[in-house]
Amino acid sequence: MNRLKYIAVLAFLGTVGISELSAQIKEEQLILNRKREPEVKKIEKKKTSVVQEKNYPPDNKKKEDSLNLKYDIVNVPPVSDFKTTEIQGEDISPKFSNDYQSNYFRLGYGNYGKFLADANVSGKVQDNVEVGADVHYLSTSGLKKEYDWSSKQDQAKIGGYANIYTEKGKFNIDANYTFNNYNYYGIYALTPPNNDVDLEQKVNKFSVNGYYDHYSNDILNNVRVKSYFLSDNFGASENYANVDVNLSKHDFSVYDDITANGDLGINLETVNSKFDILNKNTNNQFNFTLSPKVTFYKGDSYLLIGSDFSFLNSKNFSNVTEESKNNKFYWFPKAEVLVAAADEFKFYGGIDGGLKLNTYGNLLDENPFLISDLVLTPTETKYHFYFGLKGDVDQTFKYDVNAGFSKVNNAQFFYNNNLFDTNISADRQGYDYANTFSSIYDNGTLMEVKGDLQAFPMENLTVDAGLHFMKYKLDNLDEVYYKPLFQFNLGAKYTMLEKKLNLGFKAYFVTDRTSNAYEVSNIAAVPNYTTVENKNEKVGGYADLNLSAEYKIHKNFSIFALGNNLLNAKYQNYLGYKVLGVQFLGGVKITF
Repeated sequence: MNRLKYIAVLAFLGTVGISELSAQIKEEQLILNRKREPEVKKIEKKKTSVVQEKNYPPDNKKKEDSLNLKYDIVNVPPVSDFKTTEIQGEDISPKFSNDYQSNYFRLGYGNYGKFLADANVSGKVQDNVEVGADVHYLSTSGLKKEYDWSSKQDQAKIGGYANIYTEKGKFNIDANYTFNNYNYYGIYALTPPNNDVDLEQKVNKFSVNGYYDHYSNDILNNVRVKSYFLSDNFGASENYANVDVNLSKHDFSVYDDITANGDLGINLETVNSKFDILNKNTNNQFNFTLSPKVTFYKGDSYLLIGSDFSFLNSKNFSNVTEESKNNKFYWFPKAEVLVAAADEFKFYGGIDGGLKLNTYGNLLDENPFLISDLVLTPTETKYHFYFGLKGDVDQTFKYDVNAGFSKVNNAQFFYNNNLFDTNISADRQGYDYANTFSSIYDNGTLMEVKGDLQAFPMENLTVDAGLHFMKYKLDNLDEVYYKPLFQFNLGAKYTMLEKKLNLGFKAYFVTDRTSNAYEVSNIAAVPNYTTVENKNEKVGGYADLNLSAEYKIHKNFSIFALGNNLLNAKYQNYLGYKVLGVQFLGGVKITF
């Protein structure tokens, strides 16, 4: 009977893999556990928690969590907690849920010269103090058969952390250094250059983060600090700092069975970005936000009323433009109501908005092929109306479906760059082959529909799915660049053979995206190239299938195998940049 069950599960995974294929994007999954304040390690995808946390959570934290059952979309970390580069496959290895060992070392090797080495080591120096270190490295030789020039990449992350538990609160401190070395290999317009052309870009980032969670929500709730310094191969530099303080008075009685929480958020965010090539843009942004809110609870239902008050100071100047300054005060409404008819049906709706500071570091996370000279403008979500339905059906099926409409000013998009020097005899820099992108902005509206679910149809099997539909209507741009109309993902995880074997499956489907593109021609009568822009270039949609398996031979030793982009689709996330084809990687993992 057990064999028939295993065969049925494998057949299910195979059928899903054929019918619903996937795209190589950052993996997103519905988090269905009750929400609690994230630690710094969760924000930075680091493994910094100890197995048991002294005095945590206290009763008032448990109640706060239970009343705020939320469904959040977050990046699901791979076994190594390491985010792959743009042309890598998605590492979707499932973790062993019964693995209590927090220390591990892993080595893997695959085609395209892919090499993986990572480790996490931690230990208690006192009963209430844990320290640890993370080291991760990943490299690939790139698409040697597709390009005569180099498309290799390698990146690493080296970090240390400490968790300190006291009678009144919990501290997390995290410091790490990352580097990402890659090439601007997406040359589509010019005649291919020599194979020895230097297309290299290097990005270095040093981050320090801190988080304090006060167990009692009386006056002080928590404090979070995030900061980084970034530099690249072309002299760019960026300094970022963010301090977020939450003050609160929770669980006070209002009337009979109605209780309330009062909160005041204080946020200071600053970023200074300086570029050293082309127009040599310099961007300075500072945002101060006060976020008062009051939430009234009755059972599992609640009503939230609040506002965001923001003051923005920003300025930009370059070699070709005079200094522009902006000092502006913003008010954003905030309200949400949730009616819990039952655990299976919870209706909610509300309105919110806010400012988002666009930084070089954050935009590089989305598109590493940006030119090292950007105009950085904050994006204002003037208002965002939303409504939805979520629920939990007998702990076997959980879902969240919602729709929203937003008014957005300075919505950010990526835009293909032309040649910077049209002289035929130019000695070109690596970014001057129509192979980079800039950040552009426009005002408009956005309509969105999102759906996420997670199901547990049988023991040891979890199935998740998500969809995202978004439709922009812009004031000035004729096209919406690099924003697909529809995205869908489907995944499954299964544990078998007495939890010694973990199987994983993830599929993505993304519809066509629009970009601009340039056609470059050489007219012998003139000394310059002639370029023509196409503002409606289609970057094809894609489907991508990913599978993984990990088998525990011994409690301290396991072997793993990953298969990515199994359809061998040479699609492009950004014009000119083909991703790796079918990828296989295998290796060993030691835990202790």
